[in-house]
Amino acid sequence: RFIFALWHLLPQNTQFADHSSSAVMHRRALSRVAASSRPRLLSRHLLRRMSTAAAEIAERGAAAGLKFYQFSFVDLFGVQRSKLVPASRVAEIAEGGAGFAGFAAHLDMDPTMGDLLAVPDAATLTPLPWQPEVGWLSCNLVHEDTELAHGPRNVLRSVQARLAEHGVALKTGVECEFFLLDGSAPAARPALSDPFDVQAKPCYDAHALMRRYELISTLVSHMEQLGWGPYQADHEDANGQFEINWDFDDALVTADRVVLFKYMVRSLAERAGLRATFMPKPFASLTGSGCHAHVSLHEPGTGKNLCQGGAPEMHGLSPLALSFTAGLLAHAPALTALTNPTVNSYKVNLGQPRAIS
Repeated sequence: RFIFALWHLLPQNTQFADHSSSAVMHRRALSRVAASSRPRLLSRHLLRRMSTAAAEIAERGAAAGLKFYQFSFVDLFGVQRSKLVPASRVAEIAEGGAGFAGFAAHLDMDPTMGDLLAVPDAATLTPLPWQPEVGWLSCNLVHEDTELAHGPRNVLRSVQARLAEHGVALKTGVECEFFLLDGSAPAARPALSDPFDVQAKPCYDAHALMRRYELISTLVSHMEQLGWGPYQADHEDANGQFEINWDFDDALVTADRVVLFKYMVRSLAERAGLRATFMPKPFASLTGSGCHAHVSLHEPGTGKNLCQGGAPEMHGLSPLALSFTAGLLAHAPALTALTNPTVNSYKVNLGQPRAIS
């Protein structure tokens, strides 16, 4: 089940999306499977760690001059939820967790189930480059003193823990594609923002890329400031579609960065009078967007790539890598609950059978 580690990386987007009964069935299936894992009770040791993390957040935030903190998590559709906490109360809220009504998000909960607590991970504290007085935090979801088993970040953390038991660490890199749309167009009738972006084969179009230089270069500069190691940006296969690549890392680090990346792209696009969407297929006539995931297995501590060193006839892949690939192929039908959570996710494959979203 460590393929669930991919869940937190995928480009689910509810902008213009059709949350059909099919999508709800996917969500509930995922929730049931994830919930079958043993939930982790908040031990005294973990509570002490929470207290230490709260103090660290307050101390680092004060040194950075933060005025507010954004406690964030994503639900089962990848929608980011958050609360804004003033610096004067951050130590208190970070230690106990920020309260959320779980039923108000896509978490397969109902009003009788009580509130969730979003407990921040101190390692994720990140001043927003475009709003530097605000610190962003990725949170783990807790329900009734127990980690919410099907909370996306908790799922990934539990998978990492199981892999660690086998002496394996998961690293991932992603290629997030997105469209830049006309910010004044109605959401129900999205339109491209660049009237000159009309090539029949627009992939890598230099002119279309440079007409969005101000936004794309700002995004890359912010990613460099955050230490993500961005190394290239390009115009993608559809008109109005772009992609920015950055260095691969630990799966949880990459997952958190994907969430923050989408938030940053949308926020800066809005400031420029545009609208960014990671929706798989906003236009029936254009290539859809995906989030290609590069997945590799490594030795904890040393970082040695455990997928290398195989025989030439096996393309250099190790036996572990071959078993991992075989597992992905064997469970491919079930993986669609993660890779294709909405009807729109399947539409991306029309005329584009090489991609899933």
